[in-house]
Amino acid sequence: MADIQREKEDSSSHGSPGHEEKRDSVGSAEEKTRHDVFDVGPDTKQLNAVFENPLAGIEPSQLKKDVEQFCSDFDLMDHVDAFQKGALIARDPPNGADVEGLTPDEKEAIVREKTRKWQHPWMLYWLVCMCSLGAATQGMDESVNNGAVAIYPRELGFENKGEIYQGVAVSAPYLACAVLGCWLNEPMNRYFGRRGTIFISCFIAAAASVWEAFTYSWGQLFAARFFLGLGIGAKSSTIPVYTAECAPAPIRGALVMQWQVWTAFGIMLGNIMGVAFGGLPDSVNWRYMLGSTVVLPVIVMGQVYLCPESPRWLIQKDRISKAYREFRRIRNTDVQAARDTYYTFVGVQIEKKVNKDKNLFVQFWELFSVPRNRRATWATWIVMFGQQFCGVNVIAYYSTNIFLDGGYSRNSALLVSMGTGILNWVFALPAFFTIDTYGRRFLLLITYPFLCVALLWTGMSFFIPAEQKVTRTAMITTGMYLFEVFYSPGMGPVPFSYSAESFPIQVRDVGMAFATATTWCFNFILALTWPLLVEAFQPQGAFGWYAAWCAILWCLVLLFMPETKQLTLEELDHVFSVPTWKHSSYQLKNGVWHFKKYALFQRDLEPMESFYKGAEKMNAV
Repeated sequence: MADIQREKEDSSSHGSPGHEEKRDSVGSAEEKTRHDVFDVGPDTKQLNAVFENPLAGIEPSQLKKDVEQFCSDFDLMDHVDAFQKGALIARDPPNGADVEGLTPDEKEAIVREKTRKWQHPWMLYWLVCMCSLGAATQGMDESVNNGAVAIYPRELGFENKGEIYQGVAVSAPYLACAVLGCWLNEPMNRYFGRRGTIFISCFIAAAASVWEAFTYSWGQLFAARFFLGLGIGAKSSTIPVYTAECAPAPIRGALVMQWQVWTAFGIMLGNIMGVAFGGLPDSVNWRYMLGSTVVLPVIVMGQVYLCPESPRWLIQKDRISKAYREFRRIRNTDVQAARDTYYTFVGVQIEKKVNKDKNLFVQFWELFSVPRNRRATWATWIVMFGQQFCGVNVIAYYSTNIFLDGGYSRNSALLVSMGTGILNWVFALPAFFTIDTYGRRFLLLITYPFLCVALLWTGMSFFIPAEQKVTRTAMITTGMYLFEVFYSPGMGPVPFSYSAESFPIQVRDVGMAFATATTWCFNFILALTWPLLVEAFQPQGAFGWYAAWCAILWCLVLLFMPETKQLTLEELDHVFSVPTWKHSSYQLKNGVWHFKKYALFQRDLEPMESFYKGAEKMNAV
């Protein structure tokens, strides 16, 4: 829910309200929405942001009247009792089970949201399965080229034309993602919805897979892979947002992170395809590798329209009755569906007033001109840039060639590369349980130092003489495997989960497009430049370059990335309304406190006051 009365620096950027004639409930909520409250303690002088609920200050009798008008406006009078009870629950969530008039089953369902947070209708998990297969499609599209790139430069006649040809062929999809694919996200979502965008992007992926398998020159391969990027960009921008908009807040991070878990699974499948077809003649094996990616997008296309459309997207389109029906498919009771429908409606209508008469270019400008959005844009840029410049796709795209340089035979290199894919997936699974427990920042701050060490380990292993083949290959393999072990539970799942939840709904599509364009832009740079880096600085220098970036990124995460775990998409407005310098100042003090306590063993330190007040479930890291 957007806070209309933000800090003074935000308010000057907002548009004038509109659509008041049928928005009594919104008006009541808006009157009660207040400035963020900042308390400065006499000793710590730190900022505390207080989360506000737009329904919290409305008297129950007035809220019931607002809800009745809402139901009358949108032909929901048959469900007015459920909506009134749902609105009262949303007004005071901690005491939601005590709302008058709830049946025993409804009370139990409200309590179970905390005690049995994974107990939801099967349709929610069917939706997550579909999104997971969409992610696996992308993973295969990325990694199946790993084995093929060791073969097709020779078969297509550009092996001796320079490293740039290989780099451009590998990186073509990510160039398309950055310059076109991600930016198609906003108009496609506007006109076709979340499900329609997923269907179209998977169709493009399937068609490109067949095209790749039947290319006979470098130019044809580049064109096919560039076309593939149009599907990857739109899909990667949409699926995490779609999941975030449908998931309940307590498990939203775990469900959204399935994007990365199953991207990792797809990467593993791509590596397996390299081994499966590697024994065939070189004239056809790489074609089977690239063409094998046609299966998963076809399955997603057949599944997507059996899933509900995003209720938030429907509410944006003023299709409130349909949104309620879709919420009923993914919530345990009608009361919970009514609660989420009404609460989302209030937030969306407030944000619509802020966003009235703003086209795509204005929305893009507001990613930087509105302070709340600018902080989200900066934070998501850090994590999306970091996902690439931690060096992971060096392994995803070039591990076969790296292992060949390390002394392996081609078949052995394909087999060991498959091991990186397996580890990438297996060690992403623990994040399913940790991302909403320990938080996004914590996972990054813990794992980045290990990524730095693993990259240095791998690079320095190339100093071992080639004559010591067993030692050399073992050290290189260990370093790359350790990298996957520490990448997968942290930098793997966090960026897309974080980006999907950070932007308010009025700029969510264009914000997610910017975030994914960032990751694909630097993905393109990494894929293009790795052969050139190795040629110029040898593997030692190339791996050292990305190790240095891991150290830099640790500092950026510490200072500029707010925590978002277990907060509703509306509460996150308040998180990103905290001025950046105050957040950074607190995190520096927090870092010094942790260093003294755990490195210098000063166990008698006074605990630091929590950064965010009014959100007991959220712990600053």
